Amino acid sequence: MENRISISIPPAELQQVRDAFATITTIMGPYFAELSKGKAKHLARMSDGTLPFVQKATEFAESNPQFNPPFLDVVEMRKDLEAYIQLKPFFVAAEQLQDEFTNTTTLAGAEAYDQARIFYNSVKYAAKMGIAGAQALYEELRKRYESQGDRKGPEK
Repeated sequence: MENRISISIPPAELQQVRDAFATITTIMGPYFAELSKGKAKHLARMSDGTLPFVQKATEFAESNPQFNPPFLDVVEMRKDLEAYIQLKPFFVAAEQLQDEFTNTTTLAGAEAYDQARIFYNSVKYAAKMGIAGAQALYEELRKRYESQGDRKGPEK
């Protein structure tokens, strides 16, 4: 079996990461908006493709106020655009970081789970063979293994 990940992160480095996340949360917390997933689904999405349109529309709204409807707040339009431009690089960096965490935790979890299932099968076989001590281990592991729903588990 190929071992594709073998890491042990020192506690001091884990604490540095926790502290870094806490710092970001402390600094950015006052600027974060609360938005439910249901409401977020119904919002228009700004992207690299729509950004030039929004920039040009903002410029035109500022330089041609005679076309602005009374309910359009051009100052807020500019603030929202600037906030988007300021935050977008951090969003991209956070997505990249999330991908790295996802890849690493997925691989570490998959390898640990695979190894646990190999051990479980070995204990199961030992219990079938009547090897001393195996039955108790098998019964304890079986309770936990079967209760989680076998996705890709050992042969029954």
